Amino acid sequence: MDGLGPIWPASRTQIDGVSLGDAWPLSTMPSDSTTAPWETIVPFHKLTQWLCYSLMQPMAVLMHIHFAGTELMTGLPEYRNGGLFIDTGVLTLKREDMQRGLARFTEEAQKNGKKSMEVVPMFEPGDDVVVEWRAVTVGFLDLLLERVNRSLGLAGDDALSLPQMLEAGSWKVCAISSHHRCAKLAFIVPVLT
Repeated sequence: MDGLGPIWPASRTQIDGVSLGDAWPLSTMPSDSTTAPWETIVPFHKLTQWLCYSLMQPMAVLMHIHFAGTELMTGLPEYRNGGLFIDTGVLTLKREDMQRGLARFTEEAQKNGKKSMEVVPMFEPGDDVVVEWRAVTVGFLDLLLERVNRSLGLAGDDALSLPQMLEAGSWKVCAISSHHRCAKLAFIVPVLT
């Protein structure tokens, strides 16, 4: 993370003038007068973790390198995984957020003079709705991994790891159903990286 620090745009969340990258403030985090600024920021670092997962798997298998602490890495909070939970009805927008997102979509469509065959709620990447969606996605992926392993009767060394479930499960399912909401979310949230 230290090596990648300089690549983050200055427009991203900052602490003491240092851009944090894929880390976003969330106004619904508990806070009071003693809360430090970093305590209301949710760090995701999706692309960094994706890169790590992509490098670790072949290095572990082909080079027999053991990476300590891999169980501490999280699922990836991106549109395929989050879209899976929306497609299956696990996650839905609150009514007021849906109305706000649809109003934003209408405003953008009118401003750009473009009609769409489909109306979808639209939010900025740093909107609380998006940050909460991504954070809950990370938590639900952990729960999903437990359920998948239990359903398959896998435990211990035989259990699927989180990267295995992501690659063969949630990403694949969303890619197959890409004509549904999973793909649409890519347009709802302009840039999450």
